[in-house]
Amino acid sequence: MTDVFEYQRAFSRNLGWVSADEQERLRGASVAIAGLGGVGGAHLLTLARLGIGKFHIADFDHFDVHNFNRQAGAFMSTVGENKLDVMARMALDVNPEAEVGRFPVGVTPENLDAFLDGVDVYVDALDFFAMDARRMVFKACADRGIPALTAAPLGMGVAFLYFRPGGMSFEEYFRVEGQESNEQFARFIAGLSPAMLQRTYLAVPEAVNFAERRGPSTAMACELCAGVMGTAVLKVLLGRGGLRAAPWGMHFDAYRQKLRFTWRPFGNGNLLQKLLLAFIRPRLQMK
Repeated sequence: MTDVFEYQRAFSRNLGWVSADEQERLRGASVAIAGLGGVGGAHLLTLARLGIGKFHIADFDHFDVHNFNRQAGAFMSTVGENKLDVMARMALDVNPEAEVGRFPVGVTPENLDAFLDGVDVYVDALDFFAMDARRMVFKACADRGIPALTAAPLGMGVAFLYFRPGGMSFEEYFRVEGQESNEQFARFIAGLSPAMLQRTYLAVPEAVNFAERRGPSTAMACELCAGVMGTAVLKVLLGRGGLRAAPWGMHFDAYRQKLRFTWRPFGNGNLLQKLLLAFIRPRLQMK
């Protein structure tokens, strides 16, 4: 037993799945995470336990009781506290040597350059409905050559997309530019989940209400997202193994015990996606 932090000892159980040299590369890596709620907090803790040494994290919200079912930092002891402060404290409790840059007003046009400065990978964890901020950050990543990844918690599963530098961009895939907000949301969910594995077991459809900007969620999905994201970030940072980039997508649903890889050339301009959008629009409460 010791109360002295030692990086090599703290992350020694990673060795075997990564080499000692690779662990040092992770130690020197920098990851930006926008959003620290459902998936963002889980992403931060997973990557902190992987031994990532530098983070830029952004969130302006605070914890409340309705976050308890899924958010890593939500406890009775943290109700009313800023998510940014709570999650930074938790990450530093894992690795006191980590550098954690904090952006307490979220990601804005004014702080975007600072948020992405020196970053090796961007991890998207913004609220589903934060479309303007999401488009802004993904475009900035594409312009700067920063790999950008998103893992969406859908039902009791995860839908994953990787936008690699020089590849298909967020806008080319989702095709939301010039669309009104409700259509943007429809296109976003269609692009996230071409396989729609979660749709068959939604027990209360009216719980999905786009007019009120709310929907159901589970802790299982958030944890699955963190596992998939952590693995993908490791592969990008270490250059180990292939990672299918957009227009490829991956959807794993634990409830249905199914895995699907999707390939959608032209993104939401693909004929299959147009058919899916025609299916989605009337089923969403977008009033």
